Amino acid sequence: MTQGPLTTEAGAPVADNQNSETAGVGGPVLVQDQLLLEKLAHFNRERIPERVVHARGAGAYGTFTVTADVTKYTRAKFLSEVGKQTETFLRFSTVAGNLGAPDAVRDPRGFALKFYTEEGNYDLVGNNTPVFFIRDAIKFPDFIHTQKRDPYTGSQEADNVFDFWGLSPESTHQVTWLFGDRGIPASYRHMDGFGSHTYQWNNEAGEAFWVKYHFKTDQGIKTLTAEEAEVLAGKDPDSHQRDLREAIERGDFPSWTVSVQVMPASEAATYRFNPFDLTKVWPHADYPLIEFGKLELNRNPENIFAEVEQSIFSPAHFVPGIGPSPDKMLQGRLFAYGDAHRYRVGINADHLPVNRPHATEARTHSRDGYLYDGRHKGAKNYEPNSFGGPIQTDRSPWQPVAVTGVTGETVTPVHAEDNDFVQAGNLYRLMTEEEKERLVNNLAGAISGVTRDEIADRAINNFRQADEDFGKRLEAAVQALRG
Repeated sequence: MTQGPLTTEAGAPVADNQNSETAGVGGPVLVQDQLLLEKLAHFNRERIPERVVHARGAGAYGTFTVTADVTKYTRAKFLSEVGKQTETFLRFSTVAGNLGAPDAVRDPRGFALKFYTEEGNYDLVGNNTPVFFIRDAIKFPDFIHTQKRDPYTGSQEADNVFDFWGLSPESTHQVTWLFGDRGIPASYRHMDGFGSHTYQWNNEAGEAFWVKYHFKTDQGIKTLTAEEAEVLAGKDPDSHQRDLREAIERGDFPSWTVSVQVMPASEAATYRFNPFDLTKVWPHADYPLIEFGKLELNRNPENIFAEVEQSIFSPAHFVPGIGPSPDKMLQGRLFAYGDAHRYRVGINADHLPVNRPHATEARTHSRDGYLYDGRHKGAKNYEPNSFGGPIQTDRSPWQPVAVTGVTGETVTPVHAEDNDFVQAGNLYRLMTEEEKERLVNNLAGAISGVTRDEIADRAINNFRQADEDFGKRLEAAVQALRG
């Protein structure tokens, strides 16, 4: 590729490839940002037929039970009373590996949960970490390209991985998670899950709250060391899938205690961290966990392809009482996930048994397309009509968010204590000495594979800014390995 300005697919120069365009600083992303949409749409079409990310997965059906009253926060019907149960389907996955990759690898795990509610399907698409590597979806295709095979060598390259992370200091918190003990769960049953993003809950009175979801494993946290994982991945590439299936077959149903952090909407603007930044957590001392449910997995799918590989999840699948936030990564995913499914599975993927509503009926005016099943028969395909067709409710599922300012590519707002290193440093200082040693060794082993000194030095410096001891020990460990 020749030197020169970065351009769009049509050859127009790109002014800003770091920040998506929003309605004012901190506002929602605009559809008119065609660079963002072009990048996300092109990225979703780079591989067929497996998922571009989260290709390697396993799933199971289960039951969600409400255990505490949260109606003062949300009017979602499936959360309307203690004891109420909702059928669910949960797909676990690794992020970077292809369909044939082993399970026991150092990688975030997807935690994609579908609630089959009476108001339609609600999808909560998160990970086993509360944060992520980037805060703006415009950088997601670039990030994943660094995790996938290099277009020249055909292999994953440490240069690419740490070059991007070093140049994207917001990744420091998630990388500290990833290379710590929880970077390789022993099984899908023995890890926590998180909604990761900030979402909106709103109640019958129209009050809005910002929330974060937490799923705490009732089996306890169990992890693998890098050495244990290397052996297991070679001996049994299907270790996590096998463990989940066999546990359910023997009646040892895995479960998670479900909690939420709740922030009144009025507190978001002045909170010490940007509450919509996916690279940050809300400390529990500020917003304690409120337990409200129990999730149990109790039924295996009968056909992996039909129910796991063809299952689709989208964070845009909300129900009344739950909605999005101005989180720029979430805003990008609202488009990207649905677009990926329309490309990969087809425009009528929602007609498949695993994806269609189970507790209600989908009533739309969409027709035809690949695999259309003729379900609408002779009904009219437009609205409004005078033939008894479905009509709008005139009530939005979520509360509006006030925006101000002018349009443009905006940097995520910085709050009082925001920087890219403070929470990574806090996480490091919470670790025991043994955990710190393993974290440093894991990182040093990965960084030592980098071929250019400036890339390694820049990566190490990010961790030094998180914590001086962290950086000093990491530098010494990398130097020892690199000779």
